[in-house]
Amino acid sequence: METQTSAETYNYRVVRQFAIASLVWGIVGMGLGVFIAAQMFLPQLNFDLPWTSFGRLRPLHTNAVIFAFAGSALFATSYYVVQRTSQSRLISDEAAAFTFWGWQAVIVLVAITLPLGYTTTKEYAEPEWPINILIAVVWLTYAYVFFGTIARRRVKHIYVANWFYGAFIITIAILHVVNNLAIPVGWFESYSIFPGTIDAMVQWWYGHNAVGFYLTAGFLGMMYYFVPKQANRPIYSYRLSIVHFWALIATYVWAGGHHLHYTPLPEWAQTASMIMSLILLAPSWGGMINGIMTLSGAWYKLRTDPILRFLIVAVSFYGMATFEGPLMSIRTVNALSHSTDWTVGHVHSGALGWVAMISFGALYHLFPRLYGLKSMFSIPLINLHFWLATIGVVLYTVSMWINGLLQGLMWRAVNDDGTLTYSFVEAVEASYPGYVVRFIGGAFFLGGVLVMAYNVWRTVGQSETGALDDSTDAVQGANA
Repeated sequence: METQTSAETYNYRVVRQFAIASLVWGIVGMGLGVFIAAQMFLPQLNFDLPWTSFGRLRPLHTNAVIFAFAGSALFATSYYVVQRTSQSRLISDEAAAFTFWGWQAVIVLVAITLPLGYTTTKEYAEPEWPINILIAVVWLTYAYVFFGTIARRRVKHIYVANWFYGAFIITIAILHVVNNLAIPVGWFESYSIFPGTIDAMVQWWYGHNAVGFYLTAGFLGMMYYFVPKQANRPIYSYRLSIVHFWALIATYVWAGGHHLHYTPLPEWAQTASMIMSLILLAPSWGGMINGIMTLSGAWYKLRTDPILRFLIVAVSFYGMATFEGPLMSIRTVNALSHSTDWTVGHVHSGALGWVAMISFGALYHLFPRLYGLKSMFSIPLINLHFWLATIGVVLYTVSMWINGLLQGLMWRAVNDDGTLTYSFVEAVEASYPGYVVRFIGGAFFLGGVLVMAYNVWRTVGQSETGALDDSTDAVQGANA
C-alpha cells in the first residue's frame, strides 16, 4: 500500500469531536449521577421543585451517561477503527459531520425535555417521538458512513471489531424503530401502538438488547481493537473471537423477558428468556477470556502501562457483570433481587466497571494519536485516574449489593402469623449507610474523570500541527 500521512488518509476531525464530546458529557452525566445519589440520603436536594426531583433527573442521568458519554465514545472509536482496519477514509466527511452535530442536537433536546416532564416513561427510551425521529435519521446516516467505509476498504479482510460495531449499529436501529412505534397526540405526547403486556415485552426486548448490543457488542468492538493495539500483541484467539461474535448475537436477542418475571407475561416466555440468559454466560466468558489472555506472556506490561490496566480491568468487570446477569435472571434469585439495589449494583458494575473503564482506556489510547503526539501529557495522572475509578466502582457496587440483599431479605421476612416483620420505611432506614457509601464511590469515580479532563486539556494544548505518520497500521490479529 502506498504510504500516506494519516491526515491525508483518514478523517480524524470527527473522531476528535466525538472523543472530546464523550469526555464533556461524561462529566455532565456522572456529575448528575453523583447529585441524585446524594438525593437518596439528603432528600432536601430535590429542592421541592418538579424539574429537580429524583424522578425527573434520574432518566436524564441515564440518558446522559448511556447515549451522550458512551454513545459519543462509540462513534469516536468506531469511526477510528473502521478507517484504520479498512485502510480507507470515511465514505463521506459531510455525513460523518452530520452524525456528530445531529447526535449533539439529540442530547441537548433530551436534556431540555426530560426535566420538563416530557417522557414516554419507557426505560432507556424516554425521549418523545420528534426526538426519536431525529435519532433514527442520525443513526441511519451513521450506518451509511460505517458500512460505506467498509465497502470501500482497501484490504480484503474485515477485522472482527468491525463485526461487533456493525451488529451493534444494525440491531440498535431495529430496536429503536420498533420499540418507539407510537401514535402522536401532541408535539411531546404519544401513545405506544402496543397494548399492555405486549408493550412491556417489546420494551424489555429493547431495554435488555440496548444493554446487549449498545453497551456490550459496541464496546466489545473497542476491546477487540484497543486491547491488542495497546498491548502490541495479536488477539489471543482470532477463531474464538468469531465464535464469540456469532454465539453472542444469536443468543442475546432472546433474553429480555427475564426483566418481567412474576408479571402477566406468559410463563413460557419468562422461562425461555431465563434459559437464554443462562446460555449467554458461555459466549460472554469466552470473549472475556479472549481479551484477558491477549496479555498471555506479557503480564509485566500491566505494571507500567495504566492505559492497559484500564482495558484489562474493564474486561474483568465485563466477565463479572455477565456472570451476575444470568444469575439474577433465574426466577428464584430474581424473587429476591428484583426492585432492590442489587439491580442498581449490577447495572453499575457493567456501566462503570466495563463501559466507562474501557472507554477511558480507548480514549487515552486515541488522544495522543489524534493530536500528533507520542503520549498523553501525564502518565502519573492516568495512573491516579485508574485508582480513583477502581476504588469508586468497588465502593459503589459493593454498597449496592449489600443494600440489595438487605432489602430483599427484609421485604420477604414474615412473622409466624404471616404479617410482615419489617415495614418498608425500616428497609429504607437500613439502606441509609449504603447510600452514603455509594455517593462516596460515585464522587471518587467522578474525580477520576475530572483528572482525565485536565490531562486531556494539557495534552491537546501541547499538540503539534502535524499528524502521526502511521497510516500503515496493521489489522491486529488478522493473521493470528
